[in-house]
Amino acid sequence: MDHVAAYLRGMEPRIDYGTKAPGVYKAMDALDRYLAGAVPRPLLLLVQLRTSQLNGCAYCIDMHWKDLRRDGDTEQRLAGLDAWRESPYYTPRERAALAWAEAVTLVREGHVPDAVHAEARAQFDEKALADLTLAVAAMNAWNRLSVAARLTPGTYEPGA
Repeated sequence: MDHVAAYLRGMEPRIDYGTKAPGVYKAMDALDRYLAGAVPRPLLLLVQLRTSQLNGCAYCIDMHWKDLRRDGDTEQRLAGLDAWRESPYYTPRERAALAWAEAVTLVREGHVPDAVHAEARAQFDEKALADLTLAVAAMNAWNRLSVAARLTPGTYEPGA
């Protein structure tokens, strides 16, 4: 029983950015505001969800899943996202974005392969790809902030 209590104690939030370091949220929100006008929302949310899955950020997975469902995406597409390569429910543009998000997120495992870049460039012009890259980088930063702070998953309410 002691190991359960220790585990639950270990899951308590650590950092309150909002009150202790509001500049962190201000800086990240500026990125989010830019991205909201630069990347179509359904694609942005899909990339944010996949990036959060790769990083194991439960809070962000919960958030982007809920936002996608609220915006009308299907359970089937969201449940199959972890296996998007084998799932027929994603467009060529979404597939290119997901491959790009994975390569940028997992850059240590092989940089960003030329084939992934070619696939992305077939679907996105240079500006759109730059914006998509920023979206992935920003989501990686959000994931790290959230995981480090141990934000509590399940508490996010869409539209709040």
